[in-house]
Amino acid sequence: MGVGVGGVILDESVVLASDSPQHENPSLQPVADSLLRKLRHSKIPTGISYDLGLSDDKDLLGKNQQMETGNSVVTVGYVMKPSREEDFAKRGAFPLYPTQNGLIFMPLTFELPLSPQLQEVDIVLHKATDEIISIELKSRTNFSNRIVYTSGMQDLQRYLEDHPDCCVIDSFNNIYPVLDRLEIQEILLRLEDLKTEGRSTIRGPHFLKVDSFKEPDLLQRLSEAKLSLPSIVKPQVACGVANAHNMAIIFRNEDFEDLSVPLPAVVQEYVDHSSTLYKFYVLGEKVFYAVKKSTPNADILMKLSESNGLKPLVFDSLKSLPTAKEDQHYGDGNCSKATNSCVDLDLVTDAANWLREVLDLTIFGFDVVIQEGTCDHVIVDVNYLPSFKEVPDDIAIPAFWEAIKKKFELKRSK
Repeated sequence: MGVGVGGVILDESVVLASDSPQHENPSLQPVADSLLRKLRHSKIPTGISYDLGLSDDKDLLGKNQQMETGNSVVTVGYVMKPSREEDFAKRGAFPLYPTQNGLIFMPLTFELPLSPQLQEVDIVLHKATDEIISIELKSRTNFSNRIVYTSGMQDLQRYLEDHPDCCVIDSFNNIYPVLDRLEIQEILLRLEDLKTEGRSTIRGPHFLKVDSFKEPDLLQRLSEAKLSLPSIVKPQVACGVANAHNMAIIFRNEDFEDLSVPLPAVVQEYVDHSSTLYKFYVLGEKVFYAVKKSTPNADILMKLSESNGLKPLVFDSLKSLPTAKEDQHYGDGNCSKATNSCVDLDLVTDAANWLREVLDLTIFGFDVVIQEGTCDHVIVDVNYLPSFKEVPDDIAIPAFWEAIKKKFELKRSK
């Protein structure tokens, strides 16, 4: 447990370069920009002392400004790539002062010994996929043996293995399925258990793993997997490596011959969905969603392919494909079906709760499209610790904090 900080006084040696004149355009230390940005996003009163002989009772922690909060404050140590941290922090997600439910957030750094830092926190929040160097998928061995992390993330992994009582959101083992598109597809097959007469079907897309696009019986295997053209081809590795988002939409059987999508790959059903994508976010026990414009139906994509000499549409899924004009809004699990006449929110909420139990994840997201004609709700992607920035901050951030605090209380109760 920790204490909150009401204000911070920084000595000039922490902020200004040692060779910088005090009164002539002083320059900042290399790490000062990041430090000051964190303090600004946390809205903590901050001062810089540049007088010689700063008195002992005004040290860097601003002891005279501390708010004693007893054992109610829980410290969350977090680690992720700087751009992601910046995105969360500027939305007020990582305050250094206590949240309304008693959390304070402390950035962890791999530039300093990790163990002393972790001894000061109660919860670890990580985006391990930001620190992946490589993933090997040629065998079905234990996934943990096939991922190579940066040395810093390996240190964190070892610490958590050696300290099983440490509360972590979420464990490395639990995030592995969302790194492997094949494994998550196989998990989605079990959505069959949610089928109820009189309701729409929620399912994963039809799929097939491919190790080589030159397999002699590939077309037969595609047919047996209920796959027809067009289809979308994705790398089996879902994230964490540079080419994980290199995909293609194919319209002819011969498109497979010289396809540049990394292998092994997953061929996935392309679902006509009226260019509408539902992004669902699970934050603990709460479910939110946003409605976004998506890729066009197959007939429009076919015209695009024809204008390109009938070549496959190759793209990076982190960048934009042709979509209708931007039109999005959000909702939560308590919204009525009248909000979106086509989506069955009760059905998707049931699936969200099912995924939370099966994956044992605290914070994750998944994308749903609704198939024209059948109204099947098809889950086309699942991801860990999404930004959920389509949901307004005043709603999403408190839910984010609540999910973290409840996970800590559940861990402590055990």
